[in-house]
Amino acid sequence: IETLRVDPAVVARQQARLRQVRAGRDAAAVRQALRRLEAAARGTDNLMPAILEAVEAYATVGEICDGLRRVFSTYRPPVVV
Repeated sequence: IETLRVDPAVVARQQARLRQVRAGRDAAAVRQALRRLEAAARGTDNLMPAILEAVEAYATVGEICDGLRRVFSTYRPPVVV
């Protein structure tokens, strides 16, 4: 089985872009959008508007997923012996 090998230069370039995005965004707007996302996830609201708000505030996919994991947890299949 072949595994994907990513050029370290590509990784470094992407990490630099991520640092640049995080440095240039409004951190307060990101926090607020992520709080709204978690509140929507705890309720019965449609999550898409809250996700879009977070994306528009430049929240990362990881930050959005972390917020959803805080509410929904992570699926762990049962262990059958």
